Amino acid sequence: MDAPNKRHGGDTAVRDGASTRQLILDAAAEVMYREGYGGTKLSDIAEIVGIKTPAIYRHFASREDLVDEVMTVGHRRFIEHVTAVIEALPATATPLDRILAAVGGHLEVALTISHYAAASTRNMSQMPDAIRERQQELRREYGAIWRRHLAEAAEAGQLHPGLNLYAAQGLIIGALSWSNEWWDPERGALQSLIRNAQALVLHGIGRQ
Repeated sequence: MDAPNKRHGGDTAVRDGASTRQLILDAAAEVMYREGYGGTKLSDIAEIVGIKTPAIYRHFASREDLVDEVMTVGHRRFIEHVTAVIEALPATATPLDRILAAVGGHLEVALTISHYAAASTRNMSQMPDAIRERQQELRREYGAIWRRHLAEAAEAGQLHPGLNLYAAQGLIIGALSWSNEWWDPERGALQSLIRNAQALVLHGIGRQ
């Protein structure tokens, strides 16, 4: 994943501000993913980076500002990765193919690529109202990806007639996001999970 999972070595005196700021963000994503919003402590983040806790305030005005940025990066990771996965499909791909690719892309980024993405899904419901409101635009942007391809699949006659696309979108994204809470790589490979999720979506919304 893109966040650290062990203490960073090196002399903090020779770090430039940008690299230290990035290390703080990475560590915050890791702690938020592991401990949740309520359990995220600046002292734990500082320990991972190898700095004193007050040094965090040289880069972020408050704990909330740091949390807000982690959430922003997490949502952008979803948008960027899922978009890239869909765009990599051949021109012959159908709208339903693109939906199934998005299923795989969502699971990839949340489970094995980005602690930021995992932290954003795990903690959204715990966010203070101010942070949640600031994240709405990115959440809508991500939802629009799914909404567009669901609409195109429905128009192409690939989905069950009368399917509520709003409900389908919410159920799919919600189920995929919940996988962070229970998936164990020791009990099954990611690709196996993706195939199962794609099969559930295909037979759940696809016109047979």
